[in-house]
Amino acid sequence: MLLDVRNLTTEFTTPEGARLRAVEGVSFTLGRGEALGIVGESGCGKTTAMLSLLRLLPAAGRVVAGEVLFAGDDLLRLTPAELRERRWRDLSIVFQGAMNALNPVRSVGDQIREAILAHMPWPRDKVGARVSELLELVGIPAWRAAQFPHQYSGGMRQRAMIAMALACNPQLVVADEPTTALDVMVQAQIIDLLDRLRRDLDLAMIIVTHDLGVVAEACQQVLVMYGGRVAEHGPVERVFAAPRHPYTQMLLKAFPTIEHRGAPMVGIPGSPPRLSDLPAGCRFHPRCPLAVERCRVETPEPRAVGEGHVAACHLV
Repeated sequence: MLLDVRNLTTEFTTPEGARLRAVEGVSFTLGRGEALGIVGESGCGKTTAMLSLLRLLPAAGRVVAGEVLFAGDDLLRLTPAELRERRWRDLSIVFQGAMNALNPVRSVGDQIREAILAHMPWPRDKVGARVSELLELVGIPAWRAAQFPHQYSGGMRQRAMIAMALACNPQLVVADEPTTALDVMVQAQIIDLLDRLRRDLDLAMIIVTHDLGVVAEACQQVLVMYGGRVAEHGPVERVFAAPRHPYTQMLLKAFPTIEHRGAPMVGIPGSPPRLSDLPAGCRFHPRCPLAVERCRVETPEPRAVGEGHVAACHLV
């Protein structure tokens, strides 16, 4: 097992001193060559959970409980110097928003070169060849290394960010909303690229997304989050074919599929909870049509509902 996240819990402190829990009790495992998709509405804690395990939270946030075991070492216990040695070389991230993630006044090749020189003992006279190799790996001609981000399309910028994430041969790549702001054809190309790289390089991958189609196409596991907690987690085929948590069921009904062409999509009424006003009990109960009194007062714990499949619901 490459990554073992146990009871990850993160809080943010407001300027007034209030402590808001954004992620609570998140646990999952990931093996080499596997892809995990993390899904849920905006504000459910997906990105915060990933920034927590990579220790990239803003100053107001901090992990208050849990373990993040990567190849046996707890990333949350490493010193800043030790963690710096692990980033890029062992685990890296493709940040959300490739349009703004690259420095506009430096060439794309220079930015990839900087990542290599900062984290790898690579001979300087061979770094250029490595940059060319990385760009070609993600489908960008090597000669475009000298160009600037504004000379790249949105899809090419996303590919360049993926090339940078792979610069130091990591074992785990986190891709945060890798298809945001891209048209449908380019989205498909990026997902195909990520899936090919995972298989060819034996990468472990975590894909944070709103798009259930991305998870179905590129992931073996899916983790559904709501209100900072895990609602459901399991193999993609099992969760999509037989979702057990009402939130997962409603998410899938709100997403169009070829199999149910013409069927009406049903939205989820209401809005996700605010961190400053989290409901007691199950955090989904104010929006859940199946909620009973127990849901309003008692927090459900994830329980096994099948092989490798868990759901946090009193009704399963």
